[in-house]
Amino acid sequence: MRRPWVRVLLGLVGLAIVAFAARSLVRNWEELRSQPLDWHIEPGWLVLSALVVWLMYGVLIIAWRGVLAGWGQRLDGWTAGAIWTISSLGKYLPGKVWAVAGMAILAQRAGVPPWAATGSAVVMQGLAIGTGAAVAGLTGREALEAAHPGARAVLALLVVGSIVGIALLLWPPFLRRLLRLLAPDAEARGAPAAAGVGIGIAANVIAWLGYGAALWLLARGLLPEAGLEPGLAVAVFTASYLAGFLALFAPGGLGVREALFILMLQRPLGIGAATALAVASRLLLTITEFGAAVPFLVFTRWRARVAP
Repeated sequence: MRRPWVRVLLGLVGLAIVAFAARSLVRNWEELRSQPLDWHIEPGWLVLSALVVWLMYGVLIIAWRGVLAGWGQRLDGWTAGAIWTISSLGKYLPGKVWAVAGMAILAQRAGVPPWAATGSAVVMQGLAIGTGAAVAGLTGREALEAAHPGARAVLALLVVGSIVGIALLLWPPFLRRLLRLLAPDAEARGAPAAAGVGIGIAANVIAWLGYGAALWLLARGLLPEAGLEPGLAVAVFTASYLAGFLALFAPGGLGVREALFILMLQRPLGIGAATALAVASRLLLTITEFGAAVPFLVFTRWRARVAP
């Protein structure tokens, strides 16, 4: 990994990520400023919102370390945080493979086999989708039915499907087959311990609820008169984030996430407030994702940091 062309390639990828993210920030900031709303900006709520998001990153990093430990791979907390936060920036590039690929490359530089990094990323993403679908289905019934009457059956199927999906991830034969398709080398080592997968499930549920709480805090810090309910905030964030994640053509879910966000909030809050919060949420996530990665980019030296 010390070859010059590898360093050049990583540098170019990093510049591309910064360029895409900067363009997104500029566009969203201009759109946010153009919203004709009565802003009541309270910095304390905004700071608290960002802190909650960063706390949820920490919860997911701990869970990822647990899944890695199920394959006998141990990382110290600082290195795990560096790999997780820096590789997550790959979502800003077109395509959905850059985050996983970046995790494999950075993990290898830290002394973790790429198969373990890739396999654990696959498991964590599967758990995120399954738990997110359940959370969105359980909390988003009123919002989706208001936008689309008769959505109850779809939401019920979403919850049932998520429960089945999570159960399959806890079943070693199915998990081994999934890994055989997506990370063959990981499958050869067997499925990670069920305890690690269980920790991943709990962590993802906590994270979805925490992200929803952060959105509620963001609304309190920008538009307290909008009256966004905490349960609705969880449903809107989870459903819109998943929609953006599953849209393979949209870097970072840009556009898709905001469209569903506005669709779910336009009736209870009005189109103006819904649009403003959609853009503000995008800004918050971009800032927190880059803010979380900055300390690791500045201070981490990529030497082997695998814990004994």
